[in-house]
Order: sequence, then C-alpha cells, then structure tokens
Amino acid sequence: MERSHGPNDTAWPALPLEQWKDTYATLHMWTQIVGKIRLALTPLQNHWWNVPLYVNSRGLTTSPMPYGGSPFELWFDFVDHQLVLQTCDGARKSIPLSPRSVAQFYKDVTDLLHSSGIDVKIWHMPVEVPNPIPFDEDHVHSSYDLQAAWRFWRILLSVQGVFEEFRSKFLGKCSPIHFFWGSFDLAVTRFSGRRAPERPGADPITREAYSHEVSSLGFWPGGGIINGPAFYSYAAPEPPGFRDAPVRPPAARYDKELNEFILMYDDVRNTPSPASSLLEFCQSTYEAAANFGNWDRKALERDTDAR
Repeated sequence: MERSHGPNDTAWPALPLEQWKDTYATLHMWTQIVGKIRLALTPLQNHWWNVPLYVNSRGLTTSPMPYGGSPFELWFDFVDHQLVLQTCDGARKSIPLSPRSVAQFYKDVTDLLHSSGIDVKIWHMPVEVPNPIPFDEDHVHSSYDLQAAWRFWRILLSVQGVFEEFRSKFLGKCSPIHFFWGSFDLAVTRFSGRRAPERPGADPITREAYSHEVSSLGFWPGGGIINGPAFYSYAAPEPPGFRDAPVRPPAARYDKELNEFILMYDDVRNTPSPASSLLEFCQSTYEAAANFGNWDRKALERDTDAR
C-alpha cells in the first residue's frame, strides 16, 4: 500500500533512547553550557523566554546575543558537526563536535570565546538533572554519535513544522517554539490571558514560568519512567476533568505520575501521516485544557475557515 504524505510528512527517523542515551546525556550538558552563555548575556523576558535555544536549518542556535557593540551567535551545526561562533563583523570560528568530555568541551568553548575577545562568566553547575557534575569536572559524559545527533535534529525540524501550524491558529499570547536546554525539550505554550494562582513554596524559576494559566506541549527524548522519545501536553494549573478528557490519537494517554498527557514518538512516526497525528494531539489536548479551564476560545482562536 502506497503511503500518503501531507505537509512535513517525509519519513520521521527512529531514535530509540537506549541506542543514543550516552550521546544524549553528553549533548544535554553541551547545550547547557551554550545555553548558560545566552542566559548570562540576554535581559530577562517573561517566563524565561530569553533562555532557550532555537531550531534552525542546521541545528540549534542561541540567536544573536548582545555583547557591547558586537553581537554574536553560537550554534550547534548537526550537518557538519561543529559548534560555530559567528560575530557581527563577519568573523566565524568553530570547534568540532566529536567525542570529548564535558570538561574538555567547556574549556574549548571558553577558549573559542576568548579567541574572539568575548569574556562571559557562567555558573558551571548543570540544572534540572540528578546528581549534577560541574562542567569543568565532568569527565563522565564524553559520547557523541554523529548519526544520532543528526537524527535528533531532523526530528526537531519535523516537530517544529507541526508546532508552527498549531501555533498559527491562536490569537492569544503564545510562546515561541523554543528548545529548553535545562529539560532538553522542544516546547510551545499557549496562555489563557489570566494570572494563575500563586504556587505555595515555589522557587523563583517556577514562579515566573507559571505565573499565568497555560496549555503547554512539547517533544522530549525520554528518560525515567518514559523509556523512549515522546510528546507531552499539560495544563497549569490543571483544571478538574482535564485528565479524563478524550484526546487523540488513540495511543495518547494521561500519565498520573507526570500529570500530563503522553504520546510516544514511535506511535506518531509509524502512522500514515505523522504530522496529522501529532497535530491531532496538539489540538485535542489544548481543547481539553481550554474547555475545562473555561478559556475564552472565541476571543483567543483564529477562524482558519475564513482565510
């Protein structure tokens, strides 16, 4: 039977967690080093939107960052497998992405910046990981599988295309589609427009991230109780009835431990139209959050049929 393809439906690659978990762990730390440079140089935006990286046509980028009168950009190039530093005067330098320890990568990045006259101080402790090791002392994580990194980036590109279509239908406040290096996920978030109740005992990061009602979804390579790459969707605060809502496609389920809907990546990529299946998940989980949360959907959504 011939497979039908819709927009963004070229084959979505397989990426079993077990096959690239060591590269994933190393790349997670590398992206944290680069992400912390962006955090150090950019002014705070609501919900920490100055922190993430962005998917581009070759990998993941910081976008241009201010540095006196000489902005510069860093990006992971998963085509030629290098970390590139591009300055506003046209100069470009790079270091190869290849098996090396996090400590060595940290030194190489620091040397790369210094060679371009850039001095940035970052906190050298990873975040959002169990048993963190300071970057300059981490000789544990040192794997880099070129094919796995390339496949991960290709997945991000495909997912971003679907998220862009989903994002386009919303008139209210909506986040960019961005890659959070702390949790290592690609996410997009819609807002109801109302402030959320204060979270007792919340740390400043959480308090800022969830200051308003949200419906958020994303893609994550997996870990812990999720033994493979997956899509997730949650509402914060979660309204009564949300977890019992009928969402699509049928493979989606609510995880009571994570308090979010989960749809395994393989259950999407193996369908006739992965993009359509993912879009179903995006829309149906948003509708569950908006309907049970009493969002003003008429004011927040664009009538796509009127185009």
